[in-house]
Amino acid sequence: MKKLEAVEFFLLDLDGTIYLGNELIAGAHGFLRVLKERNKKALFLTNNSSKNRYSYRDKLQKLGIEVSPEQIFTSGEATALYLNREKPGAKAFLLGTPLLDEEFRNAGFEIIDQGDPDYVILGFDTTLTYEKLWKACDYIRDGVAYIATHPDLNCPVGKGRYMPDAGAMIKFIEASTGKTPLVIGKPNLHMIDSLCSKYEFERDKAAVVGDRLYTDIQLGINAGMTTVLVLSGETTVEQYRSSEVKASYVYPSVQELAEEIK
Repeated sequence: MKKLEAVEFFLLDLDGTIYLGNELIAGAHGFLRVLKERNKKALFLTNNSSKNRYSYRDKLQKLGIEVSPEQIFTSGEATALYLNREKPGAKAFLLGTPLLDEEFRNAGFEIIDQGDPDYVILGFDTTLTYEKLWKACDYIRDGVAYIATHPDLNCPVGKGRYMPDAGAMIKFIEASTGKTPLVIGKPNLHMIDSLCSKYEFERDKAAVVGDRLYTDIQLGINAGMTTVLVLSGETTVEQYRSSEVKASYVYPSVQELAEEIK
């Protein structure tokens, strides 16, 4: 297990780790200040593909955290990078927000509503309609390649409340078609591969910090990285104790993590 003081890159989840809904988690600002003082790099790594890095930059700034868009990496961007390696300029039928649509168009893909797509791409679509789900299921049954940005079942919105996320839509489509997607985001190594190609860091010098066992912590385990679970979001103490997925370190929040690396 790598000591925390030896970690140079902290790959930080956002929802449930830095903030909940529109409220900053206590100690988050101080934690980021400690990283800066110790010359450690913070990279915000989120599975939430409903927004792009610029909207996350704006949200963090409103919460009092100054951050560059280059420090933010979403599963939507990771998916675009993956597809550009596989088939640049492909046609896609997208279940995603206008911001995710913009992400793919800017990456050179053609987003279509009808015709013959090369891919069906499922993101965290807060604009989702039954018609879009129906069309996606038809394409998937016909054999169109099917990709999801991430597998999260729910997205925390604060005060113990959640909204259904892309993972719930994966289950919907599977129930209808019997098919499951290739998933790019955490905990899959496609996410780390895209990260490493963009930021050129060494895995053994990085740690994944997050509140979810099956995405954040499992990602770090899959990549052979140091992992830090914070209990400020989805995972409870009881859930952690009963889980087979174990983190290198466990803290109530990033506030206590900051005390450890001071």
